[in-house]
Amino acid sequence: MPPMTVLETPILETPILREVRSNHRSPAGVHLVARDYPKGMRIDLHMHREAQLIYAARGTMQVTTPGGRWLVPPDRAVWVPAGLEHAIDLLADIEMRTLYFDLPWLKREQRHDGLTREFVVRVSPLLNQAILALFDGRSTEARTELLVRLVMLELHQAEDSATFVPLPREVRCRRAAMIVLDDPTGLHDIDKLAREVGTSARTLSRLFSSETQLSFKSWCQRARIAAAIERISTDASVSVKQLATQLGYASVPAFSAAFRQVTGRTPTEFAGK
Repeated sequence: MPPMTVLETPILETPILREVRSNHRSPAGVHLVARDYPKGMRIDLHMHREAQLIYAARGTMQVTTPGGRWLVPPDRAVWVPAGLEHAIDLLADIEMRTLYFDLPWLKREQRHDGLTREFVVRVSPLLNQAILALFDGRSTEARTELLVRLVMLELHQAEDSATFVPLPREVRCRRAAMIVLDDPTGLHDIDKLAREVGTSARTLSRLFSSETQLSFKSWCQRARIAAAIERISTDASVSVKQLATQLGYASVPAFSAAFRQVTGRTPTEFAGK
């Protein structure tokens, strides 16, 4: 199914009333929202007039935009620009903490440069504590303004694309990508996949390169590593050996090397074990 057009995508008002807990001491132009969601829930495709920084203080979520799929474990946060359609899947029980930024505030604070596209950031201990402090109920207006500024300063220094799987827009290529994502642990043969989506292996290979900036093989590896990150983030008991076997790697060293190539860290380092 092709992605919704902008005209078909609902624009949601900033959810700061009714059942949503909101910090009303936010500086003008910034809205702070805390909300918990159960595992398995999906927030369907939508967009906001505000830009937003979405952080899960606990739990793992998956954010899908027209450009790709972002896995967001607890040590990551995702920046979503204003007007960008996105959907959120909750892969575990989530304690979501979201900062909404009005566009005039971003421009006034000269924080709009580099924030016109979506990206994931690695949440440092400092950024984590700054976000959590915004929701601790003790903030004065001056304290909140300082914390928001600190968050924005850290945001510009923490971009991390390790958990991103780019999604092609061309119909046949996107169908092939979704087949792989539905079973990222499988060994997908490009000839068979091309026949399934109604094209040639050569065309499909070319499409993956032009649409995702990755070769088909590299894209499949990224999808497999994203599946590994999801498992690491939602199952603390899983071992590296189990992951390697489940993802079809010949050995733990081979899996670790592929994981490091995508994320810059070994599975053990990523999990913080």
